[in-house]
Amino acid sequence: MIASPQRLQQVLKSLDLDLTPWSGSGCTSRAPRDGANLAELRTHSLQEADAMLDAAHAAWLRWRSTPAPVRGELVRRLGQTLRQHKAALGELVSLEAGKITSEGLGEVQEMIDICDFAVGLSRQLHGLTIASERPGHRMMETWHPVGVVGIISAFNFPVAVWSWNSALALVCGNAVLWKPSEKTPLTAIACQHLLQRTLADFEAEQPGTVPPGLSQLLIGGRELGEWLAAQPRVPVVSATGSTRMGRDVAVRVAQRLGRSILELGGNNAMIVTPSADLELAARAITFSAVGTAGQRCTSLRRLIVHESVIEPLTRRLEAIYSSIAVGDPLADGTLVGPLIDRAAFDAMQASLDQARAEGGTVTGGERACRGLGDDAWYVRPALVRMSAQSGVMRHETFAPILYVLPYSGDVDAAIALQNDVPQGLSSAIFTGGLREAEVFLSPSGSDCGIANVNIGTSGAEIGGAFGGEKDTGGGRESGSDAWKGYMRRATNTINYSGALPLAQGVRFDV
Repeated sequence: MIASPQRLQQVLKSLDLDLTPWSGSGCTSRAPRDGANLAELRTHSLQEADAMLDAAHAAWLRWRSTPAPVRGELVRRLGQTLRQHKAALGELVSLEAGKITSEGLGEVQEMIDICDFAVGLSRQLHGLTIASERPGHRMMETWHPVGVVGIISAFNFPVAVWSWNSALALVCGNAVLWKPSEKTPLTAIACQHLLQRTLADFEAEQPGTVPPGLSQLLIGGRELGEWLAAQPRVPVVSATGSTRMGRDVAVRVAQRLGRSILELGGNNAMIVTPSADLELAARAITFSAVGTAGQRCTSLRRLIVHESVIEPLTRRLEAIYSSIAVGDPLADGTLVGPLIDRAAFDAMQASLDQARAEGGTVTGGERACRGLGDDAWYVRPALVRMSAQSGVMRHETFAPILYVLPYSGDVDAAIALQNDVPQGLSSAIFTGGLREAEVFLSPSGSDCGIANVNIGTSGAEIGGAFGGEKDTGGGRESGSDAWKGYMRRATNTINYSGALPLAQGVRFDV
């Protein structure tokens, strides 16, 4: 196994990325696969952040008047740049976030996909024409760039979430100020590098089009995120992370009457009914529960199975779990890489201890692959049989723990169990029955922002709006009409008559 620092040098060379301008102290990038330190990076001061915001605001004042299709062309070029560097950027994601190779590459593909989506969107920022009650009048709505968009992203999707926000924000005519997780700064620097290269090439071809400061990167810890959330000149802040973090961001943004897009914790469930295809369900459960070592906001945490099929399904899962390949994320055949750090491992062990104390029977969950490094935190995915939905199941542990719980009666009982947690991100049902599927998708069904039938909870496509309810924050990113979160709406009335009638029949003659 080639040590991570050596792999990093190969990746940086492929990206033509020199870290010298970023070197310093305050932020350490480490590789979860072997625990090695990758780089020591300088952090930005609040004074530097203020200067960046000044530049971003000035950039927006110019960029907002650039025709949307021209903005779309810039994002199309970014997608092309990402295609050219997909392999290297994907490997960097694997090095710094611990994802297996296919997931690292898949995350970059998600960036490419959202760029393609945003390019089409650049010619479809449509408003409505609205019927007026007044003769000789026309009403319509128009959508305008909102300003500087602040992005706060998490370690588990270190590049995709940035692209969801930045591709839409740029096409919508905004500037971007990004504060990535301090656990994954190198992937952020690489993205900024590729975007700046794209911006420079575009400006060289179309001089005067790209204002300086259009997209900037803030490296640092919590204090920079708090600063960003508090800035009146950042009208929209999109934050991805824990519910605790989201509450703090929401309060700071709300105090200045700004807008927040929050993508927070998930505690996702799947219901398996008696009519389900159990083999299909087992495959979906496995990826949803152990993919990314259980470190996705959409990871499957709770499996609610009808009592008539719980034993055969659980035995099948135990067999899969016992043979699943845990190891170096860059090695062929690995399906489960490491946890991000020791804190994640300790949190997992604490939750398993709590589950045992609450009557659960735990299979797996122990540390694995010790030979890959003392500071590399690999674990066997854990299956926990529970007889009832206890306290440990009501909070999210960012690790591969799957609680298996029986239900009896009809699907309404299972839905009630699913919804009886504070979070509301992703959900799924496996069933062969049309009625059960439709009930699950109905107003009395799943209370989550994502509700799937006969697929897992994890692996959303960019075409649909992504986000959830309750403690998940209520925000929406990526596809559908999520672009509206990055713009401001104006309602316009045009009078082309020679009279001046008032609405609602009001008379005011002077």
